[in-house]
Amino acid sequence: MNISVRTLRSYWQITPLSLVLLCFLVFPILTIVIVSFWDFNAYQLLPDFTFDNYAYSLTSDVTLKAYINTFFYAIATWLITLTLGFTVAYYLAFHIESNLMRNLLFILCTIPFLTSNIIRMISWIPLLGRNGLVNGLLTGSGMVDHPVEWLLYSDFSVILAFVHLYTLFMVVPIFNAMTRIDKKLIEAAMDAGASTLQTIFLVIVPLCKSGIVVGTVFILTLVMGDFITVRLMSGGLSASVGVLIYNEISLLQYPAAAADAVILLMTILTIFSILFRFVDIKKEL
Repeated sequence: MNISVRTLRSYWQITPLSLVLLCFLVFPILTIVIVSFWDFNAYQLLPDFTFDNYAYSLTSDVTLKAYINTFFYAIATWLITLTLGFTVAYYLAFHIESNLMRNLLFILCTIPFLTSNIIRMISWIPLLGRNGLVNGLLTGSGMVDHPVEWLLYSDFSVILAFVHLYTLFMVVPIFNAMTRIDKKLIEAAMDAGASTLQTIFLVIVPLCKSGIVVGTVFILTLVMGDFITVRLMSGGLSASVGVLIYNEISLLQYPAAAADAVILLMTILTIFSILFRFVDIKKEL
């Protein structure tokens, strides 16, 4: 009798969270999957069961180019944010002895992220524009004869905005993993004759791989699902899967947008399943 009561109590405890997940996660995803098989015309949705939306998405050159751009942005942003995030986290974790100073510097890193993403993106326009501050300095110093055109409304500006927006999502998990590393291991590696680079790659990186994987999950999810950054910072000259879905929604092509969203979701889940083979997230967290 006690076992049944305990079991019933456990079910009651998980019921609120289960309802929240069903209402705000499972049900919306199921709705998107169902709509992705519908048909449509210029005026309305047509409930149906057709694979035409998936067939078009998987065979269209437009979709292929959008995915190529999306993976390019994601990989470039990941490499840069990983380098910056690891460097900042390493400095905070192993070169700042005072916990108070470490916390103050960490909070200082988070201050720019308290503002709106849109504001932070727009702030680059007067800096990188043809008549912006950077081009003014370059032409004024004689380094270039004409303003540099590729600084704004290009792949460079898109990646720069992504790095500016999302670096903190790589710093935090890596820093959290590094703070749990016993510094005696670092000292032991140094005493054994290991150089700084050997210590980093043979000791620190393996011990903070959980933070790297979590940061990677954040970066890939945010970049691959983003559309406003690509649209704004490229001036509408570049495309991504997020922009493609946004354009389809703007044209009331909801089934096509739903199909692209499902394909994007499956792509991201496949990448994550590969990443999670390298680290047990449940154990590490």
